[in-house]
Amino acid sequence: MEFPIREAKARLSELVAAARNGERVIITRHGRPTAELVRCDRRGGIDFGKLEAFRQRHGIEGDGDGWPEAFNDPAFSRSVLGLDDE
Repeated sequence: MEFPIREAKARLSELVAAARNGERVIITRHGRPTAELVRCDRRGGIDFGKLEAFRQRHGIEGDGDGWPEAFNDPAFSRSVLGLDDE
């Protein structure tokens, strides 16, 4: 759904509710997309299924002994944990 900013201001509660229910809400200014309202999902913990799938795709075995030094990079860790997805 798309709304001009003026209408979005007047219907903000309704649009937030729609975003919370999974709808994508685009706010436009002069007919051009300016902002998007989306549901905010809290992330927490480690998705061990996702971690194991990543390990299998990249041929990672064991508990980390002998892994390449690049695997100690915090940015890599964020990727493994799924914090940089989407």
